[in-house]
Amino acid sequence: MGVCLGGNLAFRIVAESDADCNVSYYGVGIEGLLDGATRIGRPLLMHIAEKDKFVPPEAQARILAAIQGSRTAAAHVYAGVDHAFSRIGGHSWNGRAAAIANGRTAEFLAAHLG
Repeated sequence: MGVCLGGNLAFRIVAESDADCNVSYYGVGIEGLLDGATRIGRPLLMHIAEKDKFVPPEAQARILAAIQGSRTAAAHVYAGVDHAFSRIGGHSWNGRAAAIANGRTAEFLAAHLG
């Protein structure tokens, strides 16, 4: 599980390793790694902030298109929130979006690691 650059690494790891599953929170630069999308064989959950200045709308669209129809990868876009929305006390903290994302992550990890 990774956030920001760690979210990028979570995407790389799921495409290049045998990790059981991976979670990416607002991963930056994933749009440059999409050739790896066809190699995603393990579960991947991505959380994307709609207003993320580091992952602009064009990048988000490319990411979503690359995993469309995937049986192992899923992405959720959180409307109206910015990068790092789940960081308590951060400049863009959004409790509602964080609760939803963290709940999805907990369910995902329980399903794939439990």
